[in-house]
Amino acid sequence: MSDNGGSERAQGTGPWTDLDRAPLDGRAITRALVSGPRASWAEVTVVPRTGSTNADLVAVAATAADRTAVIADVQDAGRGRHSRSFTAPPRSQVTVSALVRLAGISPDAVGWMPLLTGITVVDTLRSVCEVDAVLKWPNDVLLTGERGPGKVAGILVEVAASRPTLTVVAGVGINVTPTADELPVPTATSLRAAGASVLDRGTIVRALLRAFGSAVDDWRDSGWDTAGLAELYRARCDTLGRRVRVTMPGDEVLVGTAADVDGHGRIVIAPEDGSAPMAVSAGDVTHLRAVPDAGE
Repeated sequence: MSDNGGSERAQGTGPWTDLDRAPLDGRAITRALVSGPRASWAEVTVVPRTGSTNADLVAVAATAADRTAVIADVQDAGRGRHSRSFTAPPRSQVTVSALVRLAGISPDAVGWMPLLTGITVVDTLRSVCEVDAVLKWPNDVLLTGERGPGKVAGILVEVAASRPTLTVVAGVGINVTPTADELPVPTATSLRAAGASVLDRGTIVRALLRAFGSAVDDWRDSGWDTAGLAELYRARCDTLGRRVRVTMPGDEVLVGTAADVDGHGRIVIAPEDGSAPMAVSAGDVTHLRAVPDAGE
């Protein structure tokens, strides 16, 4: 599960606002996704509490059915890129991980899974919650608005098995009902703080898993072609066209314009010093942020 702007306080011990947050209705979610008329998942488990939904699925990847999902009411040990941790008020987030088997995919294309997941999160938040969601490369989800962009969700995709079929676990964490006072940093936000039209976590997670499953199906049916996926990503990526500062391992810094996302999902930076454009992968970046144009 990804770092999505939550704090490192222990679950249930912080100065959280008592909003009487309701637990998820596991039966309703399972019925809708596994046995209902729009069923698209083999197995969906809703647990009251766990350390990490991603870790839970990675542990059973060898035997779990394709399209298995775990949803947690409370997650105690969420983690994201570079092992960053986060917590949030109990029952205030959507925390879900999904296992999918990608038969026939090229190993070179697997790096697109985090970006595909980001596309589905953005589209779900736009259509269901009616908020202005965009992507910050590679897979942070931001909400724009009068308060400026704020991080509402994060994503962590892990390769759980490479044989006999390449299997990944995609984890998503979305801040749903934390109030402005409960958000740990100025760069975080929540659907509640942004005035979203829907705050029901069950509704959001059902829509998200349906969208994610459909997106994987469409990608598979295209023969795992990345050109179409890249176009979908570019249309939702707020990083492109911005002046950015990229910090890489060893504290190497690159400042320039985010010009494109290439066929491997890497961000292409046009350096300010006039040197040749450089493509950097998510694994090569410690931190990327937009910075004001020179002279501002």
